[in-house]
Amino acid sequence: MANVVYGGQSYECGDTSVLDCLTAQGVPVPSSCHSGICQTCLMRATYGELPERSQAGLKPTLAAQNYFMACSCYPEQDIEVVLPEAGLGKLQASVVSVEHLNSEILGIRLKPSRPFEYRAGQFINLFMDETTARCYSLASVPSLREDLFLNVRKVPSGLVSSWISAYLKAGDEITISDATGDCFYVPGNPEQDILLIATGSGLGPLYGIARDALLSGHRGRLSLYHGSCGSEGFYLVGELKELEQTYRNFSYVPCISEGEASAGYARGMVHDVALADNPDLSGWRVFLCGNPDMVNAARQDTFFAGASMREIHADPF
Repeated sequence: MANVVYGGQSYECGDTSVLDCLTAQGVPVPSSCHSGICQTCLMRATYGELPERSQAGLKPTLAAQNYFMACSCYPEQDIEVVLPEAGLGKLQASVVSVEHLNSEILGIRLKPSRPFEYRAGQFINLFMDETTARCYSLASVPSLREDLFLNVRKVPSGLVSSWISAYLKAGDEITISDATGDCFYVPGNPEQDILLIATGSGLGPLYGIARDALLSGHRGRLSLYHGSCGSEGFYLVGELKELEQTYRNFSYVPCISEGEASAGYARGMVHDVALADNPDLSGWRVFLCGNPDMVNAARQDTFFAGASMREIHADPF
């Protein structure tokens, strides 16, 4: 008979769901529909195998992180579970380098003080002090054994980004959190076409996701569109063009939204250009990162173009 471990306590589950088992013991698990639809009772397993039914309908990125619906989870073996808001661990990291990627965006490379598990495209919290932190997405790829690579936009009057720009330097020790987030590449469908749309520093996580997919042997098209008001807003251009030369299934399209576009650039709002090039997104996977207005508009437009909502991964910032 399976047991459910939560908060250091073990409870006999019997033939009931994890939700019913825990709530019967007074554990306050949020819930609503009790039928595996609303996902209000989402939890995460830190140990043990999950029944397939408990992850039905979840985005692949959530399933890959062992999230499940407690109301439809009838464990067949012992599992240990936590609520999604369980606190992230903290650790120290040393600053390897700080470089200007363009006039607005800094590239920060960090070396964690201990082995660090993450997926390209997830994010970490970077702490200025004990109570002040901001989230930054990871542009690095674990399989390359790279230092952690963050793309930080200098926000006018931004507390943490101003501190990073003015004071952070190689050799400094800082505090970061473990990685989290569900905007990352999940292998298993190598022929699927993938559309990646970014503005500003939203390029960072998509640069990581695209490389991760390519290094995993993805064979479907990977089409990355990066939007900026003008040509001065682009960065990592050389690296992206090198990817185009190396992988025939990868393409990079920089899009200028204001003024004239010179040779090598597309003219227009980035998601408009991407959808004009790819009007039918049936069966595609989509990643959207950057300006919240762009992300919200592109989420709607890519859905109307045929992409399944569970295949649209968005990270607005």
